[in-house]
Amino acid sequence: MLPTEHRLRRREDFATAVRRGRRAGRPLLVVHLRSGATDPHAPGESAPPTRAGFVVSKAVGGSVVRNKVKRKLRHLMRDRVALFPPGSLVVVRALPGAGDADHVQLAQDLDAAIGRLLGGGAR
Repeated sequence: MLPTEHRLRRREDFATAVRRGRRAGRPLLVVHLRSGATDPHAPGESAPPTRAGFVVSKAVGGSVVRNKVKRKLRHLMRDRVALFPPGSLVVVRALPGAGDADHVQLAQDLDAAIGRLLGGGAR
């Protein structure tokens, strides 16, 4: 499970990451990254933690499927949150195919998208 201090909860933070950040798309998901953004809600802290949030719409499936996808993505991000610069905002948006994908396929797409965002890989 992703620790509480690394969870993205505010609507404004989701909007900032999606609208002002970079994105990398894969067949199962899209990752939005606003790297090194300072947290306006916590003045005085020099390096706020990286925070991640997840968007899983009804297009992915019913409530059971959506919650299962969210749990898988939270588990995958737990090990990858340290890869991002401190203060980053990360939003992982699941696409409709994510409901039928297994853990390994989600991990491969997530790793590829993160690698493209952090490594500046070719499109």
